[in-house]
Amino acid sequence: MSKLNRRDFGKSLSSGVVATALASGTSAEEAAAQSAKKPNIVFICSDQHSYKYTGYAGHPLVKTPNLDRIAGEGVVFTDAYCGSPVCVPGRSSMMTGMYASDCGSFCNSTVWDGSHPSWGKCLRETGYYCLATGKIDLNDDFDSGFEEIETSHGHRHRPDITSLFRQPVAYRMGERLNVDGRPRQERHRDGRRAQVALKFLREDSQQLKQPWTLYVGFTEPHPRFVALQKYYHMYPTYSIDMPNIPPGHLEDLHLMFQELRHFKRIAAPIPEERVRRARAGYYGMISELDEYIGQIWQELERTNQLKNTLFIYTSDHGESLGEHGLWYKNNLYDVAARIPLVMAGAGLPKGVKVSTPVAHVDMVATILELSGAGIPATLRGHSLLPLMRGRSGNHPGFAYSESHSEGNCTGSFMIRKGDWKYLHFTWYDNLLFNAAQDPGEFNNRIHDPAAKRIKNELQEILRAQVDPEEVTQRAFSKQDKMLRKMAKRMSEEELFALFKGRMGHGLARVLARSSKGMYRFHAQH
Repeated sequence: MSKLNRRDFGKSLSSGVVATALASGTSAEEAAAQSAKKPNIVFICSDQHSYKYTGYAGHPLVKTPNLDRIAGEGVVFTDAYCGSPVCVPGRSSMMTGMYASDCGSFCNSTVWDGSHPSWGKCLRETGYYCLATGKIDLNDDFDSGFEEIETSHGHRHRPDITSLFRQPVAYRMGERLNVDGRPRQERHRDGRRAQVALKFLREDSQQLKQPWTLYVGFTEPHPRFVALQKYYHMYPTYSIDMPNIPPGHLEDLHLMFQELRHFKRIAAPIPEERVRRARAGYYGMISELDEYIGQIWQELERTNQLKNTLFIYTSDHGESLGEHGLWYKNNLYDVAARIPLVMAGAGLPKGVKVSTPVAHVDMVATILELSGAGIPATLRGHSLLPLMRGRSGNHPGFAYSESHSEGNCTGSFMIRKGDWKYLHFTWYDNLLFNAAQDPGEFNNRIHDPAAKRIKNELQEILRAQVDPEEVTQRAFSKQDKMLRKMAKRMSEEELFALFKGRMGHGLARVLARSSKGMYRFHAQH
């Protein structure tokens, strides 16, 4: 992995082609002939785009004409899930094909540990030129396999400190204020990221004598919910739909989610007008994002590269957007854990919808198979190619996700198979929903005798994948260890200054003092 500026990029391209040919012991001509059999890959990842907020998914308000067109030209996975509903562990899973806990990544303070290679590195080793721009959020201490232009691994250098306080859960001061929306005059920085991608497709990709991969990490529609003016005004607040919260639902909300609401300081009712503005801003950001995605798709068409290019769009996780009384991410309800996943081009079927529950780990297996890199036996995922062609193949028919990030008072685990979704909480009561009968996830069937067989089946699947209690303890232990390391090297005043921006003055002072006390206790024992 190397960081590039735009001036160095062209030089890197030519040297990369020669290096690949030399490393494989083939001539440039032979390498080009081998490359023709492998598809190029455009991988677009947005940030915090929940599965249902697109036109092609049937949302009555959100306008995504470019994604709708791409969906019609390819395969839509209607029930796809992220590896973990927060940036860092979600991307650790998305970029390795392993569960987030396999990579030692539990929250936005515990980044990918490099123990499992990224698919970018696997592709590079099989002859691909790999370029990335935008948000990656892995760990730049390790080789991701990509040459990088204007990328970011933000949480490696600026961890979410509040994710280290889960025993008990702290609170995060600014979350409530972010439930609002407004327009802006200037374009999002995603517009610049799109321009980097377009330049590569227009000027550079066709010079290569080897297959290539382009990763584009957009950050819309991540809050704050501030949308480009022309898109914000596409969604007047009077027309905005409100979250669906049935009477009595918040009273009966699972204790884990009640604690999460307190952590984000959103338990008290938020004025309706602010909720409408926030949702309008979110919708507007999605429409701006759709414009940039469309530009990249159209450039592939214009340069006649689409036929041999696998085009993938997905998001690292979703957004609660007020459903279940929750905002943002960090939970395993569908709004936060279920994501868009569309694949098109490279000879894939057109106009196909796959309803089998799948996950990002399966997407990685599919990339590795199509690239010729091969699917390691240790990989958690399974190729999606048979499902796209109407067969089951070796896919097990379920999706797994987990959550250990800030605001989570315990470890959370999910298995979705068929119409059923099972949520397991270490040391707490569990949940069971039927997605076909109850898409809003309001009716807990965990104690329903008629659902006992499926509950037992999903419990067995979960325990065949992981030991939930062990993973939960490992997450707490790693977060605790990281906090103690910080307390060892920093003074109480330094800790206070670090904590204050996220927690506010009072809690920051208390936790800075207790963190130093915790370090001294562990040092003595």
